[in-house]
Amino acid sequence: MELSEFVQKGFQLLADPGSFDSSAFALLLRAAFRSLLDAPADQAVLDHPDLKHIDPVVLKHCHAAAATYILEAGKQRADKSTLSIGRSLPHIIDVSWRLEYQIKSSQLHKMYRPAYLVTLNIENTDSQSHPEIRFSCNMEQLQDLLGKLKDASKSLERATQL
Repeated sequence: MELSEFVQKGFQLLADPGSFDSSAFALLLRAAFRSLLDAPADQAVLDHPDLKHIDPVVLKHCHAAAATYILEAGKQRADKSTLSIGRSLPHIIDVSWRLEYQIKSSQLHKMYRPAYLVTLNIENTDSQSHPEIRFSCNMEQLQDLLGKLKDASKSLERATQL
């Protein structure tokens, strides 16, 4: 879904916890839906007491961005699986690993196969939880993962320089 710079900037402001706490975030999204669904537009839709501390220009910008996103999503017939309207996706806060050698299999065959046991510590800012993702991989799989992460990092770097 292509979104204008104005809409993207509005969502960046909306995602900033310094501007919008979780209550104000939810209120603004409800207001955006309400302003699109109610035939007579309510002039006081952004006059909620919990939104009074937010600069009115920022509030209107974020409201317009949210309404635009909702309309675009409807136009694209997006469903819940393709949308991500939330504070942020979970992100990795720490990685730990260890090298383990498998010497014998359960049938007592000699193996001498190294494996990396990787643990990713994830932070989910919406629920303040810190789950772990654990997996095992061999050298080739780990090198493939690292290559893909480097590609993603370079792509992100290029996108932020535009």
